[in-house]
Amino acid sequence: MATVRAWHGPLAWRVAATAGWAVVCTLGLLLDGRVLEGAPIWAKPLKFAISFGLYGLYGLTLAWTLSLITGSWRRRVGWWAGTTAATTAVLEIIATTVQVVRGTTSHFNVATPLDATLYAVMGIAVVVLYCATLLIGVFLALFTKLPDRSLTWALRLGLLIAVAGLSVGFLMVLPTDQQLAAPEQTVIGSHSVDGDDASGGLFFLGWNTQNGDFRPAHFVGIHALQALPLLALALRTTAAPRLSEGTRLRIVLLTAAAWSSLTGLVLWQALRGQSITNPDALTWATAGALTLAAVVCGTVISRRAHQDLRHHQLVAPQAPHTPR
Repeated sequence: MATVRAWHGPLAWRVAATAGWAVVCTLGLLLDGRVLEGAPIWAKPLKFAISFGLYGLYGLTLAWTLSLITGSWRRRVGWWAGTTAATTAVLEIIATTVQVVRGTTSHFNVATPLDATLYAVMGIAVVVLYCATLLIGVFLALFTKLPDRSLTWALRLGLLIAVAGLSVGFLMVLPTDQQLAAPEQTVIGSHSVDGDDASGGLFFLGWNTQNGDFRPAHFVGIHALQALPLLALALRTTAAPRLSEGTRLRIVLLTAAAWSSLTGLVLWQALRGQSITNPDALTWATAGALTLAAVVCGTVISRRAHQDLRHHQLVAPQAPHTPR
């Protein structure tokens, strides 16, 4: 935590707040017997606490990337962008907790003026978080210098895919046809497509098992920001003697392409009103074609890596032989 504070103090406090919130939600689940929409009232906040725990990794990654930006004024702008991102996350935690204490839902709830106000605060917080992340991504792409190209592109592409994953959230706030047709609107927006959020969900995650759901694409996309840099770091620290920088870069690029393809695939599946647990033949065929393309590219990269290694061994200087 001390290292993270040196990178970015507010993001460090955000990680700590997330951990504390998870403890509170766990205690609430154990001690509070209230039920909301057929589930313990603290179950959904606990799920969000775990999700925010993964966002904690997101915060750690942001804190690290901000420390890599060059130029004093750009670093200051980046610091404020990171502070804004940390603040918006805390606002969402507060709004969600208030609604749990009140015994009602937080997302899409506009039943009363207070519900609508808290939901608006959460919506504004998400938009601000999106803009702050986008600004950090631009600075990272243009004003960051790293000695390793694979790590540089892992950071850039990870942020780009993460912003795409965050963008899926904007689709969730659009009112459905059923909501528009209702005489009184108490709910605006939904995680689901051609259905409702209570029509059947995957265990604990809550992802809709009967209709399309935007949350899988949202989840997969945003966590590219952790996965790609971690992959690049792992390749650099464990495989650098065997894999050239060019090979490591090609592996990162292939992984980024596969990650973005998976994000697009599950989003396309959701937009067609199809459950993540029940893909049709077209989805399976598309997934198979993408997998085959990834295997072919991976094979080419592997062969190129072996060629590079043999070439390096041939041209490496031999130790002089000392006659006895």
